Amino acid sequence: MPKTYNNLIGEICTFENIYEAYLKARKCKRYTKEVLKFSANLEEELLILQEELTTDTYRTGAYRNFKVYEPKKREISALPFRDRVVHHAICRVIEPLFEKKFIKDSYACRVRKGTHAGSDRLMEFLRRAKRTWGRVYCLQADISKFFYSVDHQVLKEIIRRTIRCRNTVRLLDEIIDSTGGGKGLPIGNLTSQLFANVYLNELDHFIKEHLKVQLYIRYLDDFVLLDPDKVRLRMWRGEIEQLLNNRLFLSFNAKTSIFPITQGVDFLGYRTWVTHRLLRKRSIIGMKRKLKYLAKLYAMNQKTLKEIHAVIASWLGHAKHADGHGVAKRVLGSVVLKKM
Repeated sequence: MPKTYNNLIGEICTFENIYEAYLKARKCKRYTKEVLKFSANLEEELLILQEELTTDTYRTGAYRNFKVYEPKKREISALPFRDRVVHHAICRVIEPLFEKKFIKDSYACRVRKGTHAGSDRLMEFLRRAKRTWGRVYCLQADISKFFYSVDHQVLKEIIRRTIRCRNTVRLLDEIIDSTGGGKGLPIGNLTSQLFANVYLNELDHFIKEHLKVQLYIRYLDDFVLLDPDKVRLRMWRGEIEQLLNNRLFLSFNAKTSIFPITQGVDFLGYRTWVTHRLLRKRSIIGMKRKLKYLAKLYAMNQKTLKEIHAVIASWLGHAKHADGHGVAKRVLGSVVLKKM
């Protein structure tokens, strides 16, 4: 029997936990109008949240929806600051319980994981596969519209296999159902990141324990399997598709394919081979466009050098993990900043 946990609501509702959640929620946002307003009456606001959580009267606030276009078009749903505090308070208590059940090679939204660690692990897998098998094939799969497709009832059933505390379950149900419709997790919620890993942990254990795949890595809804047998990869693809369709109510998107690793694996922002990795063309083109746009804003005094340097530093932090120092130099040299 898998281990379950009870009496969690008391830990979530302690004033210390809610205060620590507030500190996490305000990180890098402490001078925004919303956070300043909340912080002006901090003790009162935190005590109100504590009372609502303790008496089971907390209800999710109204979402603010907007679109972002990098790295691709997505709709973001943002909650008021007080709700973000609640999500941090919940995750501080329940995330470690689920973390124990996650496989090692799931790299999204986890401590000491992330895109660069995942990319390093993929290169390690490619080298191991090449040494062991010689000729190697890759099944790379991507789930279609994952966050919009998560089934609320399935997610609740999975959560209940770990959490038995009734008040905590009711609180999680309230958050899951806050968008209505019975499907979908709002991109932008901290809890959505955890729920995504909880949901796809079913897939991870199916692949590792039922299919017994040796070399498998996942980052959110994008995952890679390596094997020397193309026929076996096709068989695995069919079995995985059945699990997704019939148990998780998800589906592959059109990009899912099987190919030899000699053509490189496009994963986590890099195109990776056994010997090296390069930046995605999309990343290079996107950064050139962004720099041209920022140069226009700078010329019109709508962006400062400090703000532009922050964008460049972030991209360089990603680029330095790839081979090809000259590419970064060409991208940064393609735009000149000057006032009108």
